[in-house]
Amino acid sequence: MNHQKPAAPVTGGGGFLRIRLDLSYDGGPFSGWALQPGLRTVQGVLEEALELLVRRPVRVTVAGRTDAGVHARGQVVHLDLTEAEWVGLNRGVELDPAVALLRRLRGALSRGLGDLTGAIEVHLVSMAPVGFDARFSALWRRYSYRIADGPALWDPLERYFTLWHRNPLDVDLLNEGASQLLGLQNFLSYCKPREGATTIRELQRFEFERGEDGVIVATVQADAFCHNMVRALVGSALYVGEGVEEPGWLHDRLLAKKRDAKSILAAPHPLVLEEVAYPSEDEMLARAELTRAVRK
Repeated sequence: MNHQKPAAPVTGGGGFLRIRLDLSYDGGPFSGWALQPGLRTVQGVLEEALELLVRRPVRVTVAGRTDAGVHARGQVVHLDLTEAEWVGLNRGVELDPAVALLRRLRGALSRGLGDLTGAIEVHLVSMAPVGFDARFSALWRRYSYRIADGPALWDPLERYFTLWHRNPLDVDLLNEGASQLLGLQNFLSYCKPREGATTIRELQRFEFERGEDGVIVATVQADAFCHNMVRALVGSALYVGEGVEEPGWLHDRLLAKKRDAKSILAAPHPLVLEEVAYPSEDEMLARAELTRAVRK
């Protein structure tokens, strides 16, 4: 079989090929995405499975790090393999290396997860275009958050991914307040800042819609998110939806650039990373370089 050498960036000292994985996971059984000593995390399980296949430690880079209990339907990661490792995934079988890695990775994850089989699913393996970086090449990330406001809407079958909120919420008030936070802003009041990192983000969508089943779904989209930002935005918006605070209160908090007793994080389990968007292939490298510069 003629294996086409991909046009991917040289990384890690030369000779490496960049691979993209598209995956989803149920965040409930995990202590978040990122590696933590002694805890089961999504990154830890994925890297253990990759190490079994490649026979060396493999580090992955993720588009958006999720907190403990947060789910993902459209997560993206990248990793770097040598060409020999990439081609060797076939083990003599006439398969495209991407197909071989997908099949073998699914098997390794199943063995590694045991009774949690299916909690992490890799849907697609592909060769990344030139300049691709799962984190820095991204144009935006989109999250959803489900809220059942009142016992009449509390469905036990959906309790693991829906917030059971006791008091009724006014969707119009929620949207009036949320709309005032859109644009390029300093979201220090709505996130847990990391040392040396900026809290300036472009919030592109923040809206609430009540579905036919009566459940409210929040959509939150930004170029990137600070730590805990989505949960802080939703948690604060609940005050407005209940009528406890006026819609303009959300913007007042934004301008204050401080955290206080009302800096409440909404529960993590209804939060889902739905999608990560990227530019066209010929713009990947430029986007990654621009994002790195801005984050610094």
